[in-house]
Amino acid sequence: MYAYIKGRLVQKKEEYVVIENNGVGYKIFCLPPMQEQLEKQGDAVCVYTYLYVREDTFSLYGFPSQEVHDLFSMLIQVSGVGPKVALTLVCALSPSQFALAVITGDVKALTQVKGIGKKGAERLIVELKDKLKGFSSMDVESFSSGDASFSAEQTDFSEAVSALVVLGYQMPEAHKAVSAVYQEGVKLEELIRLSLRRLV
Repeated sequence: MYAYIKGRLVQKKEEYVVIENNGVGYKIFCLPPMQEQLEKQGDAVCVYTYLYVREDTFSLYGFPSQEVHDLFSMLIQVSGVGPKVALTLVCALSPSQFALAVITGDVKALTQVKGIGKKGAERLIVELKDKLKGFSSMDVESFSSGDASFSAEQTDFSEAVSALVVLGYQMPEAHKAVSAVYQEGVKLEELIRLSLRRLV
């Protein structure tokens, strides 16, 4: 319903901010680590929002960038993950760090986030890796055919493409973004981060 809200930042509280737009003050849940990425109180801001609706809940959650918003939207689709846990997770891990943890099955990285236990981390990995069904290394190779520098043997390249697919991007656009920034020696997390920048 609300893609983003532009207005004047009038309040910063522990769990939310208030943004005024055309005389209306919007209470938007946004934790301190993300609040630090916004402008100072009184300045004009743009916050990407997600409207969370349940029988007894009608809440706005806000994010400093579209990619963080998209990660939150994906997380709350996972069984057992509510908005509070999802919000904590996107504050603790960047989209590239999260995608890397899912692709590599790094339970330890996920359990370092408050509210995520071992079983919860394993569920995140299983359910989100499931988004890769139908996308094997051969799919990556087929998009790379004709370009020897991007063979499926290059694990970081194919895993970066897979990470973007986990985050909801289509294989062709994921492959194009990674191809545009790929260089020998670039670490996987950095490769994912640079690719995300091109997509946002």
